[in-house]
Amino acid sequence: MARIGKHALVTGGGSGIGLAIAKALADGQWQVTIAGRNKEKLQTAADAMNGVRTQVVDVTDAEAVHAAVLAAATAFGPVQLLVNNAGGVTSASFEKTSLAAWRQALDLNLMGAVHCTRAVLGDMKASGWGRIVNVASTAGLVGYRYVSAYVAAKHAVVGLTKALALELAKSGITVNAVCPGYTDTEVIASAVTTIAKSSNRSAEEALATFTATNPQGRLVRPEEIATAVLWLASDEAAAVTGIALPIAGGEVA
Repeated sequence: MARIGKHALVTGGGSGIGLAIAKALADGQWQVTIAGRNKEKLQTAADAMNGVRTQVVDVTDAEAVHAAVLAAATAFGPVQLLVNNAGGVTSASFEKTSLAAWRQALDLNLMGAVHCTRAVLGDMKASGWGRIVNVASTAGLVGYRYVSAYVAAKHAVVGLTKALALELAKSGITVNAVCPGYTDTEVIASAVTTIAKSSNRSAEEALATFTATNPQGRLVRPEEIATAVLWLASDEAAAVTGIALPIAGGEVA
């Protein structure tokens, strides 16, 4: 059952997986706030949905996050579903990954989730009901070359999910992670174009770089991830907490 009229906050909600999640929640009669750093992208996304609110915020800034959550709660009421989707990855070998790049990867992919969770947890505990869904990655379950900082950060997100789920097990709050494989988003489309140009390969050959990891031989659709989040947010999933759910066509068991 959907939490009709309840407030969901989706970080990184202006595009890709976050946007698909926001659309599914809005269709499920949640009150939705999408958050991110790009005001124009957020507004374009919100204009395509009914009644969705935008909140410009950098999730790596703890004070800004607390202020943004307060503003969102003033508009739609306390956040009862938090989807920690904001994240990003840059590619380099371990030896060429600078300390600044490590800090950036951890700040965005891990500490962003920490800041947002800290900001909403008090209201969730007070109401005796809440859902936290962390969008991790198959990189949080296995290793990949040339993205060591991202892999480490996403493994930490999965660990955070499991630890917090146990701490909150009797509170009415569940904490879960979804772990998508390569997904059909603008990020992958851009990467395919870059690979094709730099390696003198066709777009189809470049795309195979990503689809080859999926036993189904395809990219995951953002809507498939959104459907999983919608279920984890439901009352029917009340006994499901602490899981890291792969959505990757069988790539990770």
